[in-house]
Amino acid sequence: MACNEPYVNKKNGYPALTFPEKSYQLFDKKGYPYQFEYPTYATIDNNVNYFGVSKKGDAWININFPQQGATLYVSYRPISHNQLDTLVEDAYRFVNNHNTMANSIEDSVFTSPLGVHGVFFHIGGDVATTYQFYVTDSSKHFFRGALYFDTTPNEDSLAPINAFLFKDLKHLVNTFRWK
Repeated sequence: MACNEPYVNKKNGYPALTFPEKSYQLFDKKGYPYQFEYPTYATIDNNVNYFGVSKKGDAWININFPQQGATLYVSYRPISHNQLDTLVEDAYRFVNNHNTMANSIEDSVFTSPLGVHGVFFHIGGDVATTYQFYVTDSSKHFFRGALYFDTTPNEDSLAPINAFLFKDLKHLVNTFRWK
């Protein structure tokens, strides 16, 4: 009104995203009791700290997706006698920590083509982590992952990136094996 120029509506929307072509490489490092395939556009960081405690020798890693602004935080625990129930409960507790912002939580039990068992979680809503999972052999090894973004959660704007990375997470668990 002040400038006496015609008003032009601006469309609501998000910028178009371009994603790299799917291509994978093998993670099979000495000292790690597992191996899997991960995207070539991701990087592995094994210099992990958990609340100020170095986990470098504990087979913990972060899988960084720099173009997507996301990180898959991975923890590994050898299973002590009668400890599996506690580790599974912890995995469910970490998922349920998002109850206040989640509008849905789905868990699906799976067995990969390589015979690895686990549970994949999809958490709906404006939550910090949409996907979490764990894989285990139920006797010696427990591997847990949680995907986080380096931004304020917005389910709508992150949907295309989540869909893109979901395929990578599924590929990871389907190629996962214990050494």
